[in-house]
Amino acid sequence: MDSMLTSVLIVSGSIIAIVALGFIIGISSFYRKVTQGKALVRTGFGKTKVAFKGMWVIPLLHNVEIMDTSLKQVTISREGKDGLICQDNLRADIKVVFFVRVNSTMDDVKRVASTIGCARASDPELLITLFEAKFSEALKTIGKQFDFVELYNAREKFREEIINLIGRDLNGYLLDDAAIDYLEQTPIEYLDEDNILDAEGIKKIRDLTARQITLANKIQREKEKEIKKQDVEAQEAILELEKQLVEKEEIQKKEIASIRARELSETRTIQEQESEKAELARIAKERSLKIEKENMERDIIVALKNKERTDVIETEKVKRDQELEMTERERIVSIAQIEKEKAIEEEKKNIQDVIRDRVAVEREVVEEQEKIKNTEAFAAAERDKKVAITQAEQKAEEELVQKIKAAEADKQAASLEADRRIISANAEREAVDKEAEAKKIMADALAEEHAAIGLAEARVMEAKAQAKEKEGEAEASILEQKALAEAKGIEMKGQAQAGANQKLGQVEAQLNIDKGLAEATVIEAKAQAQKKMGLTEAEIIEQKGVAEAKIVEQKGLAEAKGVAAKAKAMQELDGVGREHEEFKLRLEKEKAIELAGIEIQKDIAAAQAQVLAEALKSANIDIVGGEQEFFERITHAVSHGKYMDRLLDNSQHLLDVKKALLGNGKENGDFGQNLRKFIAQFSLSSEDIKNLSISALIYKMMEQTSDPGKKNVLQQLLASATQLGIDGKKIDSISA
Repeated sequence: MDSMLTSVLIVSGSIIAIVALGFIIGISSFYRKVTQGKALVRTGFGKTKVAFKGMWVIPLLHNVEIMDTSLKQVTISREGKDGLICQDNLRADIKVVFFVRVNSTMDDVKRVASTIGCARASDPELLITLFEAKFSEALKTIGKQFDFVELYNAREKFREEIINLIGRDLNGYLLDDAAIDYLEQTPIEYLDEDNILDAEGIKKIRDLTARQITLANKIQREKEKEIKKQDVEAQEAILELEKQLVEKEEIQKKEIASIRARELSETRTIQEQESEKAELARIAKERSLKIEKENMERDIIVALKNKERTDVIETEKVKRDQELEMTERERIVSIAQIEKEKAIEEEKKNIQDVIRDRVAVEREVVEEQEKIKNTEAFAAAERDKKVAITQAEQKAEEELVQKIKAAEADKQAASLEADRRIISANAEREAVDKEAEAKKIMADALAEEHAAIGLAEARVMEAKAQAKEKEGEAEASILEQKALAEAKGIEMKGQAQAGANQKLGQVEAQLNIDKGLAEATVIEAKAQAQKKMGLTEAEIIEQKGVAEAKIVEQKGLAEAKGVAAKAKAMQELDGVGREHEEFKLRLEKEKAIELAGIEIQKDIAAAQAQVLAEALKSANIDIVGGEQEFFERITHAVSHGKYMDRLLDNSQHLLDVKKALLGNGKENGDFGQNLRKFIAQFSLSSEDIKNLSISALIYKMMEQTSDPGKKNVLQQLLASATQLGIDGKKIDSISA
């Protein structure tokens, strides 16, 4: 029993121990640790937490990532044509290593984890991608503040400036340090001569290297010169020693000779011989020494001259190379400048051509626009004219109805008005009679003046006297017929006016018959009075026309007689007297013409006023503007019509154009047919002319023909179209 209990206890204890051990092992597995240089980032249940040593992580509730916070290298290299440009515009091949790590603070680790991710936070390629632009820009900015030599010598300052510019904090990362791993000058073959900064760098490199080469050569030459100088001084010392040696030897020889002479005094001949030999030996020795010395000095001088000549040659060679290089550079620059100026001039020429073409096109467009505007203006004026006429007619009819309705109220006034008009007609008739007498007297005076004028012109027209006489008679006949026709027209107009007034009276009487016999009698009397008034006015106008016709006839006869008398008088005058008389008569003629023109204009104005008064007597017109302006517009319209009639009748150019285009009216057809024939002569199709105005078509035909006759006709046609105001119309409206 006890053993069983013991066994149960042992088993129970073992189970409890195993469970406890398993629980401890399970709990310990939930605790995660990291090594130095790494950080744990836990997400999931609860907030995001960061630990740099360890933390509890429950698998189902938490997710944990490890972020590497150790130091990483970001290498920025700028070499070759992408080298760093210094303040002196020299390029430097540089390689800078930046030491970057994730900042070991919870906030920075969280920031990096949320923006980049734990796994990618320390990826070298990602770090290069993130910071290359910023670090490269910092290198360029700071590098531009240092000369190349200063950059090479002040690396520590350069590193500090870069760190200060970039800053330590890099959005969760920390810039620990930076080191210049490699720094050398960019080889000149990688520099771009077309880049202004590289061009400055090339210039400075060549300038510095040339000066250094020159300085090195100078030092080398100074070295050679010093060596040569020392050699010369050594040689001079040797020669001096040799000279002293020779002198000592000679002294010794002299002493030996003296001893021998004293000892061999007995043998004079031998002594002399020995002395002579000794002397000859001495002279030969001295000569050889002198020759050697001269040779040595000559060799030294030759060596010096050779050295000077070599120096001059080398100097000239360097100078010539520099001049050749400068000349080549100037030649290249000059050629480039010439090519640039040539291209600029060609572009200017092209621009001028384009401007000239555009001006021509704009001129044609403006001409066509002006023609279109003229056509629109003419159409608008014609439309306004028709509207005004329609409105005037409508208003006149309305006023006529109002007058008929108001006839009852005006019957007494009409009777008095009829009496007044009869009296006025009688007065006007007397005035016309007096005016006719005055014009008759004026005609006599004009006849005398024309006779005097004829005398002044007799010398020129002596051969044509008879023809002028007939011409005067013909003109008189024409004027007489014209006056009769005008008188007849005025008479018919007066009769028509009288008839109209009579009909108006009859209409008014018919309308008022229903209102009473008394009123009808009054209206009939009014109509009879108006009829008599109209007949009276017609008689006055007829008499006036007959009087004017007689005056014109008498004037023509007087002119004919004056021409005959003029011819006869001119035949009787001698040369000097005739010239004097012609001069006097010419002055009188000019005066008479001016006075006659004034009087004629006065008479014409009076006659026109009378005709206008008769024409507008019964009209009901709204006058817009002042009375003088209204009258001037009417007279201008009438005079313009007369001017156009006379222009068409008397212009030889227009007659030529008419003959060329219309022929005699029988053979050549109408204007449109002749215009189509004229267009066909120039081989113009309907497509060519359908959108052209008359003036544009005429210009086009003038450009296509070289015949002077056709050009003359076309010029006359253009002038006529301009005067008639149809030059801006489309050709379709004429040739249709």
